[in-house]
Amino acid sequence: MKNFSISIKKKINHFNKSIYVEGDKSISHRALLIASQSHGGISKISGLLESEDILNCVKALRQLGVKIIKKKNEHWIFGNGLGSFRIKNNATINCGNAGTLARLIMGCLSSYPIKIKIIGDKSLSKRPMGRVIKPLEKFGCRFYPKNKKNLPIVMQGTDFPAPIKHVEKIGSAQVKSAIQFAALNTPGITKIMEVKKSRDHTENLLKFIGVKIKVNKKKSSNKILIEGQKEFKFFKLDIPGDISSAAFFIVLTILNKNSKLKIKNINLNPTRAGILKILTLMKAKISLKNIKNVNGEKRGDIIVKSSKLVGINCPTSLVPSAIDEFPIIMLAASLAKGVSTFSGLNELEKKESPRLSVMNSILRQINIKTRLKKDKIKIYGNADINLKKTYKIKTFGDHRICMTAFIMAQLFGGKFNIKDCNSINTSFPKFLTLMKKIGAHYEIK
Repeated sequence: MKNFSISIKKKINHFNKSIYVEGDKSISHRALLIASQSHGGISKISGLLESEDILNCVKALRQLGVKIIKKKNEHWIFGNGLGSFRIKNNATINCGNAGTLARLIMGCLSSYPIKIKIIGDKSLSKRPMGRVIKPLEKFGCRFYPKNKKNLPIVMQGTDFPAPIKHVEKIGSAQVKSAIQFAALNTPGITKIMEVKKSRDHTENLLKFIGVKIKVNKKKSSNKILIEGQKEFKFFKLDIPGDISSAAFFIVLTILNKNSKLKIKNINLNPTRAGILKILTLMKAKISLKNIKNVNGEKRGDIIVKSSKLVGINCPTSLVPSAIDEFPIIMLAASLAKGVSTFSGLNELEKKESPRLSVMNSILRQINIKTRLKKDKIKIYGNADINLKKTYKIKTFGDHRICMTAFIMAQLFGGKFNIKDCNSINTSFPKFLTLMKKIGAHYEIK
């Protein structure tokens, strides 16, 4: 899509609305990849996110010989079982901006002894892939050039994958999922010791469809065991709304005066709902309704009301379950009363942009006092801020930075010109449409 900027010259008015946001991106990736290896029929997925990242996943699977069609509101995936990809030697798979796709598809391709080139856009090519390469090499995969740890890279799977034992210390669901996908077509039992817990959508989905997987949960760690080379059947799945997308509307409502918002059918998986806990600690008025468990995932409606936030010393234990939401959490802290401290944020620097540094720079640009030291930031909130000047915000092609800047412009006053906004389409194509529905003011340039 052609690049564009957003101009905002007026604050949003108060509102009382009810909305849906698009399907969960993490679950959408995993559902497509797992369905592509099912057998015995057609997997049918409703609520699939149709963002650029997910469409790149669909394109990659079609390139690997998987038939995928859309009928009304469902995507039909014609899986042919484990090991059924049809791959041309020296094929190239373009993952665009999708880090989840790049890392997870490497796991899916680990048992194919064919050279495949994995590429991505400029942003993705800077992101670390060594964290996935290392465990996949234990299965028997090879990567070229040797010792290269970022895209573009050529991988070659193995005819004789061996089960592995892996200790996951990073807290990366993408690494954990890549290993699980590799384990699906590997004989024997692959073991993952998860020292630092992360989102568990892959485990939930594999359990739901009957894969032989055991998760032994402890207070500070999980042990995951997967028995490979066991075929699994097609499935039907409904994907709930993405809490990472809902986060922008949640914070906008909290910080806007006399406003209320109901966001329906949102994924409330505890490994993803850290933002709700953090904002509640900051005295946000948030309630949950219609909670139920569907296909192994908790979901429900989120009701948010205008609130006066207070600064907090955020527990580091909440960071992994809110890692994608920290740009908008940092914005919330800038309008809270008092000082907020967030630490353990090193993974933010390894996203689509170095998000911790970028957000620190943006907050300073609008005269919010901060102190940044390595993976820790202090934000000195100013609940009475009202900007008058004109501000140009660089988003570095990062969708979450862009949407955070949009919320900031709706709340802080002043005039804003937000650059490189086409990145929004990688995760939330209907963001601007929904913002207009609740009364946001903006112009596309």
